[in-house]
Amino acid sequence: MKYVALMTALIIFVAGLLQGCAAALVAGAATGAAVATDRRTTGTMIDDQTLELKAQKLIVEDPQLKDTVRANVTSMNGIVLLTGEATTKSLRDRTLSKVRTVQGIRRINNHIRIAPPAGPLTKNRTNDRWITSKIKSKQTTTKGVGPTHVKVVTSNSVVYLMGLVKRSEAAVATKLARETKGVTRVVKLFEYTD
Repeated sequence: MKYVALMTALIIFVAGLLQGCAAALVAGAATGAAVATDRRTTGTMIDDQTLELKAQKLIVEDPQLKDTVRANVTSMNGIVLLTGEATTKSLRDRTLSKVRTVQGIRRINNHIRIAPPAGPLTKNRTNDRWITSKIKSKQTTTKGVGPTHVKVVTSNSVVYLMGLVKRSEAAVATKLARETKGVTRVVKLFEYTD
């Protein structure tokens, strides 16, 4: 498995060099590093991205949901997290129903709030991105948790933690998130390897 990850990183690296694009090189190296240390298989990582894209497409293409729901879809090992806002409970339920039709999803955690959809540059969304970056930065510099093992999603100052982790890693990641300024709640959606 490590061989496949290493070869994937090497192919991305060489492709970046051949194209002469510095951005592709940096993105390829980062992707290769993530592939090499992620506990999911390369196939599972691709499946997760496919699930996210299929679910997001169903939401965006629904005319009833287009302007009334802002839903983010995150998948980790076939477990899907829905975050964001819907203007009504029925629209939130419709969003969930759409996502349920995607083949390959093992479980859905629906955390879409009933609220007006937040625009991309609102204070809440900017604050969410800032919280996520602070937590990921702490994970990079803290012993006992791998930053590529824990996916951090922040929505309305609530932090969702996902990943295939040891219980000790989950404890460290949860502590880091709880101690981060601006976090109102931490929701653990881990799968444990021990």
